[in-house]
Amino acid sequence: MTLKFIKRFARDEDGATAIEYGLFAALIAAVIVGTVATLGTNVHTGFQTVNTALTSE
Repeated sequence: MTLKFIKRFARDEDGATAIEYGLFAALIAAVIVGTVATLGTNVHTGFQTVNTALTSE
């Protein structure tokens, strides 16, 4: 009985699949965070430029 359990446990890939999905989700989240951080800086610079142009007139 124990041997059957060990063989079944060795063939079970549900845990590995869950870990892979978790890694994919973490990678996608890291890409999103990096993109938003870069775009946020660019948008902030653009608004500062517009603000400076409007206040200098």
